[in-house]
Amino acid sequence: MADPTGLDLAALQAWLERESPGILTGALSAELITGGKSNLTYIVSDSSRDVVVRRPPLGHVLATAHDMGREHRVMAALEPTDVPVPQMLAHCEDTEVIGAPFYVMERVAGTPYSRAAQLTPLGAERTGAITERLVDTLVALHSVDYEAVGLADFGRPDGYLGRQVSRWKKQLVASTSRELPGMDELVAQLENSIPSSSEGTIVHGDYRLDNVLVDDADRVTAVLDWEMSTLGDPLTDVAIMLAYQQLAESAPPAQDGAALVTDAPLAAGYLSREAVLARYAAGSGRDIGDIGFHLGLAFFKLAVILEGIHYRHAHGQTVGSGFDGIGDMIAPLIAAGRAASR
Repeated sequence: MADPTGLDLAALQAWLERESPGILTGALSAELITGGKSNLTYIVSDSSRDVVVRRPPLGHVLATAHDMGREHRVMAALEPTDVPVPQMLAHCEDTEVIGAPFYVMERVAGTPYSRAAQLTPLGAERTGAITERLVDTLVALHSVDYEAVGLADFGRPDGYLGRQVSRWKKQLVASTSRELPGMDELVAQLENSIPSSSEGTIVHGDYRLDNVLVDDADRVTAVLDWEMSTLGDPLTDVAIMLAYQQLAESAPPAQDGAALVTDAPLAAGYLSREAVLARYAAGSGRDIGDIGFHLGLAFFKLAVILEGIHYRHAHGQTVGSGFDGIGDMIAPLIAAGRAASR
């Protein structure tokens, strides 16, 4: 069987035998997990065990994005907390091994529910319970003492929101080659309405249902995809989850399901945006009065992320299917961001 795109199995095996013996032994096989539109994720197996390997995407990669070291570090730090994460097994910064940095982690049982069609057979009651646990896991993350778990230097909470606007503005410049009507106005609205920073917490950066694994008992078994994690304002995580939900709820019926990031919130029983926000506020005890700005920022970030994926797809640098409708989703995100941030 040929190696999957982006992963040299012989080189991986040689490195593991040298640096982390015992993780995998014997002949290896690997499968690219389809559906990822950012970092590449593989299931790698020997005769007795499966592990997961993650590396950055091929081609156009922004300097501050797709940091394997950050992902590995934050999950390793969270392992003894109430936040469910996979066990970290190995980490390699040497780009000469497989062509990019990578890390190896345990494979955790569970389903990343990205589609309403996956949740519908469970029924509304179970879907509601899963959504409640998704929110409660976010509350647990934001309650972690980041200094106590060794992440005091993982980010700078002071001035975080202003830096976020500036950072994503720079990412936009580096990730697009076309006019995006309304984007300049959205950026100006955000720059002119930055609230004072709240207390800092660990933030995930891309929190949604299909970035966690849920087992057959409807428990969250692992939070995944930490590439955008840092220390910052916890409401940014709440807002990005709500933004994905609004995007799914407002998409035209004919929208290509593969192009939508997730339509899981359309399943019967999935908590409404108002219920999600109320459960988070009750569980965390936080003031959510500035959620409008955070929603505007969330839609801005989503627009920049998807524009970057569109850029890579247009230049033949994506792997897998489901990219053709990405470019058409940017304009609705800009409009939603402008409406929220007013």
